[in-house]
Amino acid sequence: MVVTFPCRSFAYLTVRDRLPTILTKVVDTIHRNKNKFFEEYGEKGIEAEKQTIALLSKLRNELQTDKPVLPVTDGLQDTESWNRYLQRHQRLQQDQDSVSWFKSPWLYVECYMYRRIQEAIWLNPPISDYDYFNEAKTQSFFESQQAVMTLCTYVEGVNKNLEKLSKNQLFEHFIKLLQVSLWGNKCDLSISAGQENSQKISPIDSLNSLQPFVLVNDSNAVWSTLLAAQKPGQPGRVDVVLDNAGFELVTDLVLADFLVSSGLAREVHFHGKCFPWFVSDVTASDFKWTIQQTMAANHKWMSKSGAQWQSYLKQGVWSYRDHPFWTQPHEFCDMAADAPDLYATLQGADLLLFKGDLNYRKLTGDRDWDHTVGFDTALRGFGPAPLCSLRTLKANVQVGLQPGQGQKLTSQDPDWMTSGKYAVIQFYSPKSEQ
Repeated sequence: MVVTFPCRSFAYLTVRDRLPTILTKVVDTIHRNKNKFFEEYGEKGIEAEKQTIALLSKLRNELQTDKPVLPVTDGLQDTESWNRYLQRHQRLQQDQDSVSWFKSPWLYVECYMYRRIQEAIWLNPPISDYDYFNEAKTQSFFESQQAVMTLCTYVEGVNKNLEKLSKNQLFEHFIKLLQVSLWGNKCDLSISAGQENSQKISPIDSLNSLQPFVLVNDSNAVWSTLLAAQKPGQPGRVDVVLDNAGFELVTDLVLADFLVSSGLAREVHFHGKCFPWFVSDVTASDFKWTIQQTMAANHKWMSKSGAQWQSYLKQGVWSYRDHPFWTQPHEFCDMAADAPDLYATLQGADLLLFKGDLNYRKLTGDRDWDHTVGFDTALRGFGPAPLCSLRTLKANVQVGLQPGQGQKLTSQDPDWMTSGKYAVIQFYSPKSEQ
């Protein structure tokens, strides 16, 4: 396996700025829940709270003062993999004694911080299962209720008339819901450092005004891939590699609902995180909770959607799964070597949808690519199945643009790669290279 660690010029500032803010919010959240821990676990809960905060305070000092990156010590199933990755990095740092926070790739240290937060929690039972980001994710869901109702009402109207829809009408609904899922990615709490970032306007009504901000739009290729996967009486399988909980997850569920009900997919596999990750990423608990809350809503079409989603899960039409690889720093081109079981699983899909900015960074290696480099080149051999990235831009990496497009954007809007204002629907199929 070949591992390279390109240095990114913005790593120092982001480590000094965003990461301590997120870490401070975690500490504050755990401290505010001290009484809850006492009620549930007595003095053991209080002691666990103290010890966890002590470890997190130590971690904050390490990252703010450019201390060496330390091995993970909690003995979880991914500990060995994390420490092997650090050792590889150390071998590449031949001109210095240790790998430190400011001198390491941004993608690596950002992922590492979230893994160390999990370590601090795990080493302190009985609060080892506590989701320190749950409050923010819950708030995002409830503050987006009106938009969720609008989406569920829209899908109900589509489902009622499916048999009457022409192929062109079906395509139009698909495009709308694909774009709703795309723009749902704006609600990213790791970018806002945990600040409120919900959806308050109709996601359907806003699509036309957002269209000019989609820099790459391969929707037609995604549609063609779904149609090509259709066998007599047997549609294909779609896998969704999830990003954020809250409103974005609802947009993903609504899209998946449409894919199944319309016959564009026979089943949908959702892939989420093993533990709380990047503030708002989906865990198994978030996935289950969101469907339960939708079912329990005091809104006819919202509750009906939730009941339908629960039925899909019970029937095995939908499934949720996680894997340690999704919460490791590896670029996806390493997956076949470092997580062959996961790679084999993804090979069973007819279409892979990768949601969000972090997945895009791992797809492309978070490198300082020229903007005109092809998406296929940036993937560096990763291609278990036809794949599409649905991403609003929040990091300094973007490929697959037309000549001059990046320069024009930079002159018009210097923050175009990080503001979340722009987006891509970017497709690649390994079949096209055969």
